[in-house]
Amino acid sequence: MREDNILEQIWTQSPIFESVLRSVQIVAATGATTLILGESGTGKELVAQALHQGSDRRHAPFITVNCATFTESLAESQLFGHKRGAFTGAQADYAGLIRAADGGTLFLDEIGELSLPVQAKLLRFLETGEFMSLGDSRVQRVDVRIIAATHRDLSALAEQERFRADLYYRLQVVPIELPPLRARQGDIDWLLSRFIETLSARYGLVPPRLTANARGVLRRHPWPGNIRELRNLAERLVILHAGKVVDVENLPFALRSAVESAESTRRFSLPENGVDLEAVESDLLRQALARTGGNKSRAARLLSLSRDTFLYRLKKFSIQ
Repeated sequence: MREDNILEQIWTQSPIFESVLRSVQIVAATGATTLILGESGTGKELVAQALHQGSDRRHAPFITVNCATFTESLAESQLFGHKRGAFTGAQADYAGLIRAADGGTLFLDEIGELSLPVQAKLLRFLETGEFMSLGDSRVQRVDVRIIAATHRDLSALAEQERFRADLYYRLQVVPIELPPLRARQGDIDWLLSRFIETLSARYGLVPPRLTANARGVLRRHPWPGNIRELRNLAERLVILHAGKVVDVENLPFALRSAVESAESTRRFSLPENGVDLEAVESDLLRQALARTGGNKSRAARLLSLSRDTFLYRLKKFSIQ
């Protein structure tokens, strides 16, 4: 597929996700610093590539950095470069990834993993376009668009002083939030069929056929690994069940168990004497806070509430 059609590689029939992709097209042309939010496997890197390819930087470098792979001491050197002798083992000058991306885009995946000192240096670069390499007293200036991504709640990390609040607000010039696959119910069947068709052609195998019961189980699966997990399942089914009918018992045991566990959790029985609904609600709010260590954003997600609604209910029940 041509490089200028990156968005065509993001398959969806979901109105929610189609709206996100329209936003991507608009934001791409602006060159603005962008923060992509979403769970692991939702396609953050592909969206970052689309932002780059839709901009006037498309013919310049697009460099991807996984911040989670850096040790604290290595991150600053890798991003901003170093001079020979700047530290033990620095046997030659190194320009750094920001210099390598000059004129183009630097994609900082899992930015929540950067240490606070490196965050401070990145903030200065975002505000001035200037930086200094380790061991160098000269100020360097480059023209780089920063796109960042994370699956973590940076707002909560900022509250805990584990992520710089000023950097968080600077990155959030234009946030793009990718919905999880479980919020794109109409996409699950359709994407699975497309993956099976594509992978069967790649391997030269007859596509497997899923029963209605098997597809029903897949629709009820929470998909913690999102699109990546769905694609991996499709590849497994193509390889192990080529040309066969796939029923529930042919699905991975872990997947079937996750569905059964989620369904048993959702089953509630109303006692004969009824319940104090407000007491139940208050107890669930406290349980969610306890389970997330006081992280309000994560606790809200556990209860399928927006953060604002969750905060309102905490106030309603005077929960600290």
